[in-house]
Amino acid sequence: MLLRDLNRRDDDLASMVETIVRVAPDVLLLTDFDFDHGFAALHELRVWTAEEGLEYPHLFSLQSNAGRPTGVDVDRDGRLGRGRDAQGWGRFSGQGGMAVLSRFPFGEATDLSQLLWKDMGGALIVTDDPAYEIQRLSSDGHWIVPVMLPDAEVSVMAFHATTPVFDGPDDRNGRRNHDEIAIWSQVLAGTYGPAPDRFVILGDANLDPSKGEGIRSAIHDLLARPDLSDPLQGVPTVDWSHLGLGQMRVSYAVPSISLQVQAAGTETIRPETGHHGLVWVDVAVP
Repeated sequence: MLLRDLNRRDDDLASMVETIVRVAPDVLLLTDFDFDHGFAALHELRVWTAEEGLEYPHLFSLQSNAGRPTGVDVDRDGRLGRGRDAQGWGRFSGQGGMAVLSRFPFGEATDLSQLLWKDMGGALIVTDDPAYEIQRLSSDGHWIVPVMLPDAEVSVMAFHATTPVFDGPDDRNGRRNHDEIAIWSQVLAGTYGPAPDRFVILGDANLDPSKGEGIRSAIHDLLARPDLSDPLQGVPTVDWSHLGLGQMRVSYAVPSISLQVQAAGTETIRPETGHHGLVWVDVAVP
């Protein structure tokens, strides 16, 4: 479906492409972008942006946990193989994945997407969870992708956390959302190997620091870290007025203090293409 719409130059996607070309980021993270093994959709998007004058010679993506079968009745509804029974919600493997496009080449990436939820320090998964032994932490993925600039290396720390709602009284999604955010603080503390010196945390946390549902301690702890700067504090990134939630901040571009922030902002995309805006930060390497 995504590849078909890209080939057709679908009007909804056209406004997204127009926004990307107008902002012209050197490095771009896309979430909710279906994964296919041949990168067919990603290549077609690259062709489209090139037609509009924006070249991305370097592409990166990995198969996400979204739609990956578990073989377990995760949501305990008595049926197997449904969207909520996957490692991350999805009707098919790779639905709603992530992709990175860049003007600069990539170094060797670190993929934390196979980390089991129970193996994360302080994990909020309960021991009687139906998928306790096999459930991965990442509902989509957690990647550390080095971008090789001419004179420096800057890592993109990419993720897309599950929404903290649409579960039940056990708050499984809320607990998992918390831990999908909390892992970045552990990464920066060196729990999973040396942390990158220069980085930008990019992604959809699906959580506002002050509005809506969710367990906020992890996002508060992350944004308060002394090794991070938050140039878009309080700036909304999504308009959910149609749901009665108003504007919220759920997407983030948070650089390390080792980078100098030149500017930052959000760009609204036409509502029919989705209610999320493009979040950007312009940084310089000292």
